[in-house]
Amino acid sequence: MPDKKNISILGCGWYGLALAEQLISLNYGIKGSTTSAQKAEMLNSKGIHGSTINLESPTSIENTSFFTTDLLIITIPARDSTSGITYLDQIDILIKTIIKNEVKLVILISSTSVYGEPNKEVTENDPPNPNTSGGKLLATAEQKFMDCPAFRTTILRFGGLYGPGRDPGRFLAGKKMIPNGLAPVNLIHLQDCIGITISIIEKEAFGHVINACSPVHPSRKDFYTAAALRSRLESPIFIEECKNWKIVSSVKITELLDYQFNFYCGDKF
Repeated sequence: MPDKKNISILGCGWYGLALAEQLISLNYGIKGSTTSAQKAEMLNSKGIHGSTINLESPTSIENTSFFTTDLLIITIPARDSTSGITYLDQIDILIKTIIKNEVKLVILISSTSVYGEPNKEVTENDPPNPNTSGGKLLATAEQKFMDCPAFRTTILRFGGLYGPGRDPGRFLAGKKMIPNGLAPVNLIHLQDCIGITISIIEKEAFGHVINACSPVHPSRKDFYTAAALRSRLESPIFIEECKNWKIVSSVKITELLDYQFNFYCGDKF
């Protein structure tokens, strides 16, 4: 097993914080960023070296030890701000900072939304074809990172996220006439998000694109109805149709990571 790396996590939100806590338990040195001083103090209380970094204010990344690291994990959301600094501007600033600080390894958290809804099964071998603004931003950001030879990037594309604090039973409970009820879901539990990320780190699987999505794909109707019932909530009512769908499969999780999922959609929550 390779030596323990120093890891910085840009964006310690729902996934980033849980990942940081798990990595600390495995004796990694972890730095984490957030956009407020109060949250940075919370990170410090958990043994994470907290920094306040806001890419909408580029000066916040100057003179910080946060980017002195072996591996940078980027979890920032793909949306434009109201400050005039767009998401892709932030990505450009970030790439320049990575190069300046000679960071050699990057994991960019992306989304399976980059595939759009092609009405077929997709794998990492399929090119992105996004049909939403967020998906288009992510696809462009992915390419910017993969095109940069100064460091090695793995793109980790998560399906829809659920887990502690994100009960899927609450997502659609009680709603009526929900379209696309027979379309397959492409979801992943937080525990598997963390497990796959750690597998990438420990197997040094850098320079790849990896889909991270449960290998089981029940219909929206079946999954969300069962989830609502488990949470003792009112069942949603779906229109029984299948439009604008995809099934996201991962070739790389088997080939590169030999990872075994802990959660399969529909068996437990």
